[in-house]
Amino acid sequence: MILRHLNDSTPQTVDSLDMKPPKETLQESIAHQRESLVSLLQEPLRRLAAACAAAWGDREKLNALLKEALKELPYCKHLYALDANAIQISDNVSHEGLLEGFGRNRAKRPYMRPITTSTDFFLSDAYISLRERRPSLTATQIVRNASGEALGFIGAYFGLRDLPLTRELYEEPRYWRQIKGDPSIRGTVFHQTRSDSEMDQHLDTVLGVVAELMLYHGVFHVILHFSSSRAVVWVMEDPYRYRLLDIEALIDPDICLAYPRTPYPTGALVPLEQVRGVLEAFRTLRLMDEMFYLRSGTLNIFNGLVGLTFSCDGSHYIPYDEFLRKDHDFWTGITSNKGE
Repeated sequence: MILRHLNDSTPQTVDSLDMKPPKETLQESIAHQRESLVSLLQEPLRRLAAACAAAWGDREKLNALLKEALKELPYCKHLYALDANAIQISDNVSHEGLLEGFGRNRAKRPYMRPITTSTDFFLSDAYISLRERRPSLTATQIVRNASGEALGFIGAYFGLRDLPLTRELYEEPRYWRQIKGDPSIRGTVFHQTRSDSEMDQHLDTVLGVVAELMLYHGVFHVILHFSSSRAVVWVMEDPYRYRLLDIEALIDPDICLAYPRTPYPTGALVPLEQVRGVLEAFRTLRLMDEMFYLRSGTLNIFNGLVGLTFSCDGSHYIPYDEFLRKDHDFWTGITSNKGE
């Protein structure tokens, strides 16, 4: 029975020594949006549950109450009622009318399984809906009779794209993040040896051209693929489309003629005088070892982040200033010892 744990309210604690508080502003943004949704939905669903208690078990009356309540929830896709075992006892009531759903067992859906506390309102985490295959969430309100006995649930289904959220874009965090790569590549890293690519053979020219494009011609984001001898660049004048530069373009300084002269942006987090240092550090990491070496390097001057992918397929995202403080021995140690 879904409701059997509703009185089990043992609190769960987290040892502060084992878990650091979240630093990611992405998570803070999500939490803020969820708080706004709870404030928006909790009271209308509480009133609806109180009204439905008197009509519990009567499909037609429940449908009528849900239809009326839907007027207060314009962003809701549909409402429905479930018994204590999560079996649907109403139709899916939408703004377009009644939809199939009566008798459906929702006990194993992701929005039902977490309901094990004494709170009467629960907002699920986002999930991919079964039928529409899109990000969704469900608000669930427990229905109680006059004696406080739990009769079942009211469910309110929402598509994430339809919700009235603030949509304020979160700030990308600026701290070092390390991400493991493909295990099959990490497992064979000791059996591989770097081969000189065409870019390796022309690094002086390539890095000189890229530095010129970033400092004086509006390129604000670059990905250098050393192993496959190509670069992908984004330009301030046309930021929504990337440009692919093959090795022939990268070793031809005339390419700078194709990019208009652009002042270095004042809003860049990477100072103009540090750009060449980052690119030169890419050279060092590319040639530092025959087994552990840089496969690709990324620099974005606006968010100040450097991206690194090594031969072991591990990736690092690190602020440019912290990156410049790391020496050759540091990177040799972190790649060879951890293989990440």
